[in-house]
Amino acid sequence: MVLQKAQSSTSQCLTSHSLSIPPDLSMPTPNHSDPVVKRKRDLAWQIAPTLFISFKYAWTGVRYAFTTQRNFRIHTIMGTLAIGLGVFLQLKAVEIAVISLTSGLVMVMELLNTAIESVVDLTVKQSYHELAKIAKDCAAGAVLVSAIASLLVGVALILPPLLTRIQSISF
Repeated sequence: MVLQKAQSSTSQCLTSHSLSIPPDLSMPTPNHSDPVVKRKRDLAWQIAPTLFISFKYAWTGVRYAFTTQRNFRIHTIMGTLAIGLGVFLQLKAVEIAVISLTSGLVMVMELLNTAIESVVDLTVKQSYHELAKIAKDCAAGAVLVSAIASLLVGVALILPPLLTRIQSISF
């Protein structure tokens, strides 16, 4: 019976000069009287019911990176020092904002690097795969590029007033 219906639908399509889809092959229309069924998902797969819980999950990720990733701690400390030095040197608000943004970019890249490395490790387990190496190396390269850019921004904005301050103290 299904085969006959499919054959008749196919013949209708072939004999018809229009490009319309036969009614039996079109997309079903949603029945708005059906209740919405929400799946219960355990642990991390569960959708956060509130905005507060979403922030809690995000903060858990940042905390995980800080406790497990040496480079994330280094970038956090260096960014904090750069911002603190900018405030101490009384840089303009825009300059401190630029330092903050570039430092934040490095931390974001480090978080993404950690996420990519975790997913790749989950996928390849204990085996070696060249594409896994490429993915991890490129993610680490993105962190490196952003760290170099942040360093250049920090040096360009902090070094001149720092040298001026040092010269005024020594003379």
